Amino acid sequence: MQTESSAGPASEPATGPAAVPVPGRPARIPRAGLLVLSAAGFTAVTTELLPSGLLPEISRDLGVQESAVGALTAVYAAVIVFTALPLSRLLAGRIPRKTLLIATILAFGLSNVLLAASPTLPLAIAARLLGGVAHGLLWSSMAPYVARIVPAHSVGKAMAIVFSGNSIALAVGAPLGTMMGAVLSWRSSFLALAGVAALLALLAMYLLPAATDSGREARPSLRAALAVRGVVAVAVAWPLLVLAHFTLFTYIAPFLLASGLPAGAVSISLSVIGVASLVGIWIAGVTTDSRPRRSLLVTVAGLLAVFGLLPLLGATWPGAMVLLSLWGIAFGAIGIYNQAAILRAGGEHRDAANSLTVVTIQLGIAVGASYGGLAFTAFGAGLVPYAAAIPVAAALAIIAASREGGYPAGPRESSRRGGAP
Repeated sequence: MQTESSAGPASEPATGPAAVPVPGRPARIPRAGLLVLSAAGFTAVTTELLPSGLLPEISRDLGVQESAVGALTAVYAAVIVFTALPLSRLLAGRIPRKTLLIATILAFGLSNVLLAASPTLPLAIAARLLGGVAHGLLWSSMAPYVARIVPAHSVGKAMAIVFSGNSIALAVGAPLGTMMGAVLSWRSSFLALAGVAALLALLAMYLLPAATDSGREARPSLRAALAVRGVVAVAVAWPLLVLAHFTLFTYIAPFLLASGLPAGAVSISLSVIGVASLVGIWIAGVTTDSRPRRSLLVTVAGLLAVFGLLPLLGATWPGAMVLLSLWGIAFGAIGIYNQAAILRAGGEHRDAANSLTVVTIQLGIAVGASYGGLAFTAFGAGLVPYAAAIPVAAALAIIAASREGGYPAGPRESSRRGGAP
């Protein structure tokens, strides 16, 4: 197992499709460790989403209105925005990366135990604050850690393995937790998540490779990261795509109902999007180390077409299912392409650059839900996809214009006659 003293930014080229393996880098992908991280991502996303599915049960048990229970989701996102960057900077180089990841996984477990034991809403909110801090630290540190423990030419494939946990949480984790909460109790769902976190922390101790910081590695500097060519492009384009996703995803139920589909189509559609995103992650894992630019351009253009066609073809089962599947594929792939892009663009400042995107993505989620609500109120649920298409078009323009910065061609693109698009 190699430590960062032999694989850190001071001794390797920037991570990405064009990176060249250097002596001291791992020769093989530590698949068992990556699966543990994928499961940690599954736990984090399920923890984030579960209160929404169990909102009525939590409301009745705590004796508060359902609108008040929404604070469990709101404060979770808010604390990520305000703590991810400063905590990443504070802890960088002071705590070994493996130790930090294990600590964040344990923090998820503790947060869920405290939430399950909370007799009042204020105590439940306090428990969620701890979970939000852990969430921000996990996603700020996980991608840079993965980039240090895999061969430079396999970063995209490794990210695909790790990020598959997110989509599985959307497709299976949140629905299963909601079902458990309805059958048993909402508290049992969070206790089960806590048990999963404890098991993952134990596995992480044995299966995660060491990747300790070397003394040569500078603390993350947001100012330095912003000065690196391409970082701003990725840190804006990626959140715009997330914003577009949540503009419609937040209001997918009223959109489908307004389109004339039955109420049962909502749960089916959510599962279709989640399962399809796994296909997108697999596609991105195969292409992001070799053809990242052209693949991302095609994916984003496809997402733009989906949002443009949904109001026209989403009124039938076949049309809706095909378009929702393409939406899921695109969204799953977009995360992998952009994660690799920000690590590549950030270079030696990739930790700060990655932390920046953690924050801007959370803002994209929050703004997307609000923006979708405004579109819903102004134009009706049936036209919300058109509102979602606007930020997708803006992101596509940024990606197309950032050929030399955030989104350069990969090895199998630049070698072709005429170069990258």
